[in-house]
Amino acid sequence: MEAYAVLETGGKQTLVKVGQKIEIEKLSVEAGQDVEIATVLAVSDGKALKVGKPYVEGAKVVLTVDGVVKGKKVLNFKAKRRKGARRLVGHRQQLTVATVKAIA
Repeated sequence: MEAYAVLETGGKQTLVKVGQKIEIEKLSVEAGQDVEIATVLAVSDGKALKVGKPYVEGAKVVLTVDGVVKGKKVLNFKAKRRKGARRLVGHRQQLTVATVKAIA
């Protein structure tokens, strides 16, 4: 079994493996730079699993930022019946695309 980690960023939890491309909430890092995520909830080296309370001490995931993309559009529609009141709001979240470089 290969090594993996569960990290938390942007209020969401993501299972990652080395070499995998992931989309996470936008980080304020330029494309091509490395970033370390220390909010690791669980780490496995392929043999043993370490689970944190809430985070694993000393564990980190190194990501290489590839760029920023827009997520899919989410529509929010509200209407009040019999009043003719309607409201449509759209939103596209900015996402950072990153490649997992190392799990330590």
